[in-house]
Amino acid sequence: MTGKGRGAFITFEGGDGVGKSTQMALLAERLRNAGHEVVTTREPGGSPGAEAIRELLVTGKPDRWSPLTEALLMYAARADHLQKTVNPARARGAVVLCDRFADSSMAYQGYAGGLGEGPVAALERLVVGTDGPSLTLILDAPAATGLARTSARGGAHRFEAKGVDYHERVRRGFLKIAAAHPERCAVIDASRSVAAVAADVAAAMHARLGLKV
Repeated sequence: MTGKGRGAFITFEGGDGVGKSTQMALLAERLRNAGHEVVTTREPGGSPGAEAIRELLVTGKPDRWSPLTEALLMYAARADHLQKTVNPARARGAVVLCDRFADSSMAYQGYAGGLGEGPVAALERLVVGTDGPSLTLILDAPAATGLARTSARGGAHRFEAKGVDYHERVRRGFLKIAAAHPERCAVIDASRSVAAVAADVAAAMHARLGLKV
């Protein structure tokens, strides 16, 4: 059963290693079992053009790009992703689940990187406009916990190599975003078991969007 009208757009946010991809996969399965068409995607990336830009962003030394350059690259990728993947899926009524979106640019480049709210917010208005998420699930855990998880699985990208202090600033940034947008954001304690987090994700879906999974 695909919903009539524009489909829901649900984003998973939080620091590295908090379990976004795991929870998104679990939610996608539950939604499909309930009869919904589901599109899963990610940022940076999610369309051929955006995936090409992703390679520039996640490879190389931690200081390869300035926060401003990172933000510009992120929003170039985001513009293509919205145009080619997210908006067409929503237009046909599909539920779109995305691993990271605009809040990550604010948390990583705006807050942790020191670029500031103004430039990132201006890019969001230009690129995203009214195409933002219906619900944002912010998975929250101490930065050290998330980084330990990413280290254990190997293959860290350049953002994960920026150190625990940087990632604590990222975490505080996400919590600040959640406090500023309580109507859209739900903060979930991601330091618990996968099952406990998944239960809270399902509860937030039902409470905020009326979707039972």
